[in-house]
Amino acid sequence: MNSYQLLSKSLFDNFHKDRIRYSEPIRNYTYTRLGGEADILMFPETIDEVAMIVKQAAQHDIPLTILGYGSNMIVRDGGIRGITISLQNLNQVSVDGYTMTAQSGAAIIDVSRQALGESLTGLEFACGIPGSVGGALYMNAGAYGGQMSDVVDSAVVVTEVGEIITMQSDELLLGYRKSVFMGKRDIIIEVKFNLQPGDPVQIKAKMDELTYARESKQPLEYASCGSVFKRPEGYFAGKLIQDCGLQGTRIGGAEVSRKHSGFIVNVDNATAQDYIDMIALIQEKVSSQFNVNLETEVVIIGDELNNAKC
Repeated sequence: MNSYQLLSKSLFDNFHKDRIRYSEPIRNYTYTRLGGEADILMFPETIDEVAMIVKQAAQHDIPLTILGYGSNMIVRDGGIRGITISLQNLNQVSVDGYTMTAQSGAAIIDVSRQALGESLTGLEFACGIPGSVGGALYMNAGAYGGQMSDVVDSAVVVTEVGEIITMQSDELLLGYRKSVFMGKRDIIIEVKFNLQPGDPVQIKAKMDELTYARESKQPLEYASCGSVFKRPEGYFAGKLIQDCGLQGTRIGGAEVSRKHSGFIVNVDNATAQDYIDMIALIQEKVSSQFNVNLETEVVIIGDELNNAKC
């Protein structure tokens, strides 16, 4: 047991034992099925528990990582040091008139379906995004002409020192696949959406249309982290990768999807290093052939395997 684990046993002695795990394989919590072990994985159920963990981690200089659904994330094979907070138990959703409030651990797909159930329009674009509400806001997720910035009113956040604050939409600095949270240690706890009344028949028809488009074009039969690269201005990342002849290229168990070249799929027990090496190969080939620098949309975290601490 490492020093972080020993310290946590004294700091979190009163934390529910079933909601704290040690040396937990992160691959069990990511869409790619990749990643080494987290030293400490905690599952808070209230905003106060999140704030308490943040304060203790800050006070005792313990590294802190936030894990949503792991749908847009690659965790390196060496795992994650310190404390990892999973927000999956913070998943409540409520509706008040045309306002929907969702905790960050709720699946954004489920929130879009609940909006349909309430005859509210605005979240149709999210019906196929495989991530959490918090993760969707963090990267201003979007698809098929819609994005989070179109409908977000405000967010409740735990700051890096454990304060609970509310941020309005203009403070979130939402842009193409970015937000104010990138590069910061604040934790999104709750998101409020401003929606509009709509015809449930039309809303469902739109969601069915987008679901069909997604299922017919994306390699959902394999584990993946979704679209790997941001769209470069004036181009489509998938088209550039395809034109480089990289579809079907494999490194270890990671393969450029034959169905959609913007995806890297886990076809045979891939490692995180397989994915990272594939990303580097794609970037090098696209840069060499088209002089376009592909920027990753996926977030890469954790330690290299040879740097992991015992």
